[in-house]
Amino acid sequence: MDRSDLERELERLHPESFGWALFCSGRDRDLAQDVLQEAYARVVSGSARFQGRSAFRTWLFGVIRHTALAERRRAWRPGALPVEAALADPAPGADERIEEAERREELVLALTALSPRQREVLVLVFYHELTVEEAARVMEVSLGSARTHYDRGKKGLLARLSQEVRR
Repeated sequence: MDRSDLERELERLHPESFGWALFCSGRDRDLAQDVLQEAYARVVSGSARFQGRSAFRTWLFGVIRHTALAERRRAWRPGALPVEAALADPAPGADERIEEAERREELVLALTALSPRQREVLVLVFYHELTVEEAARVMEVSLGSARTHYDRGKKGLLARLSQEVRR
C-alpha cells in the first residue's frame, strides 16, 4: 500500500478510529486525539507496518490500542479510567429522557461487573462491529480466549440486566 492509499484509508476510517481511541483513552478527548495522532504517525512513518495478516481496520485498531496503552502507562495515576467515564455519552442532549439515562446506567453497571477483557471484546464486537476473530487480533489473545471472554461477557450482561428488570 503506497502512502497516498494509506492516507486515504486512514481518512476513511477516522470516525471509527477516533471512537476506538476514545474508548481506549477512557473518554478523555484530548488523550484520544494525542493517541490517534501518534498512531497515525507510526502508521505513516512505517514504524508500524501493515503486513496483510488481517483486515487493515483490525490491524489499525491494534496499533491504536497499543498506542493508548503506552500513553496510559506513561501518564498513569491512581483511579484513572473508570468504566463510567469510558462509556459516558460525551455530549448528552438537553432533551435526553430519564428512561434512557437509567438504561445507560444499568448497562454501565452491568459492564462494570465484567472483567476488563470481557468488556473490551464486547465493545469491539458490538460497538465497533468487529468479528470475534478480529477482536482477538486487536486484543492480542487467541481466538479461543476471545470467544470465551465474549460468551462469558454476554452471559454476564444478560444475567445482570435481567436482575435489573426484575427489580
